[in-house]
Amino acid sequence: MIYILIALASFCIMEGITWLTHRFVMHGFLWWLHQDHHQPHPGSFEKNDAFFFIFAIPSWLCIMLGSMNHAYWVVSIGAGITLYGLAYFVVHEIIIHQRFKLFTRSKNRYIKAIRWAHKMHHKHLDKHKGESFGMLIVAKKYWDKVREDESLQQNNQ
Repeated sequence: MIYILIALASFCIMEGITWLTHRFVMHGFLWWLHQDHHQPHPGSFEKNDAFFFIFAIPSWLCIMLGSMNHAYWVVSIGAGITLYGLAYFVVHEIIIHQRFKLFTRSKNRYIKAIRWAHKMHHKHLDKHKGESFGMLIVAKKYWDKVREDESLQQNNQ
């Protein structure tokens, strides 16, 4: 049971780590890797996809070294990071950017809110003056925008 709690705590902590990394690393000294994600380009792969491997390294190390040393709490941390990576793939690649055509017309408020937050993040084409650097936690102003859009839509019917 403790290992499941450690994995869940690691998953939750990853949202903060993701925000910090996105804000200060991806929009900082590694902008050269992240830049093509903010600007139109041909093809479906981006230099930004390298972050998949960068983030996979700590997870892999925790699982491998934890297993080798029978430190299962470390394996649990790696599992939490891996679960967050899976959530990131589903939310960012499938739901938001629709690299795979699923959830294209969702009426779910959460999906609408994360899409709007990400759209506001991408309105900035350079590394400065960004907003909405997280992934799973959506700021209140984006929820409010979705509710406002739904109200306008209901009033127009």
